[in-house]
Amino acid sequence: MLPEESDTNGIPARITAVHKDRYELICEYGLCFGRLKTSVYYNNNNSFEEFPTVGDYVLINYNNEGDSQIIKTLERKSKFARNDFSGHSAGYVKTVLEQVVAANFDYVFIMQSLNHDLNIKRLERYLTLAWQSGAVPVVILTKSDLVEDYTGQQREIEKAAAGVGVFAISAKTGFGLESLSEYLKPKKTIVFLGSSGVGKSSLLNALAGEELMTVNVTRNVDESKGRHTTTHRQLIMLESGVMIIDTPGMRELGMWDVSDGLGEVFSDVEQYFGKCKFNDCTHNSEPGCAVKSAVESGELPYKRWESYLQIKREAKFADDKSAYARSQKELHRKWAREAKAKSRKRK
Repeated sequence: MLPEESDTNGIPARITAVHKDRYELICEYGLCFGRLKTSVYYNNNNSFEEFPTVGDYVLINYNNEGDSQIIKTLERKSKFARNDFSGHSAGYVKTVLEQVVAANFDYVFIMQSLNHDLNIKRLERYLTLAWQSGAVPVVILTKSDLVEDYTGQQREIEKAAAGVGVFAISAKTGFGLESLSEYLKPKKTIVFLGSSGVGKSSLLNALAGEELMTVNVTRNVDESKGRHTTTHRQLIMLESGVMIIDTPGMRELGMWDVSDGLGEVFSDVEQYFGKCKFNDCTHNSEPGCAVKSAVESGELPYKRWESYLQIKREAKFADDKSAYARSQKELHRKWAREAKAKSRKRK
């Protein structure tokens, strides 16, 4: 579970939960808590240390009488990141930060309910980020016991998620859980992603064989509308050796760097790009545009093209805002250096 070697002093550990500025960890001494070393993460101008998140491997100065000290975040093999507008609406934000919500996982279980939560556009966004993360996405269609016939819905999902495993399951009855066995291997880490109430906690309990997470059902309402009870991201190890990262439902899933993910999810769209008459075709009004022709003929569904453009716009927004923020920060640093130099000259 933990990395065996590192060129930095410290004991290897893994982040299992984040409670604001306090971290829950697992190391060779068992469970412990830790805090970031200030001189490394806050006051070191010569290097940049990534703030750890759930699933991260770190090095710590172990303290058996109190909180340990986290001194280094080790390199990630995969990560799931989203935009952080820091409380501002997208139209007014000046600084877009990358918020890493989980790290070092092998599979992304993208969960949607077969009755109330099924949303193709949301699925496309999750798939894009999942492929970009460096892990393998798997689509889990939950609450199959509440739908009489879901074959049409599953076909629609399989079409949108080409090349991705799609499985219908019921955590309540156990239906379909055996089909997930190829992913549920010891030492493998899986991150659960989905809207609130989609059934992430129920699936976790079903895989564990016990109630690890409380699942509430809204009173006087159809049981299909469960209340999501996860309040923070956490890594949970099952007796089988499988590790699960459960995340709270996220209302807004923004784009960060998704160049690779877009190519995987929208390969049916990007296949036309090299067929246009002009190499610099913007796919708007140019003659001989293969994309326009495909959309007009119905070969490429307009909804797919629309979804592709929407995700591209979101990614460009984040990139442009971040570049602006970086340039402004560098400009302020330059002014500070110049002011400091002038002050020295006066003396």
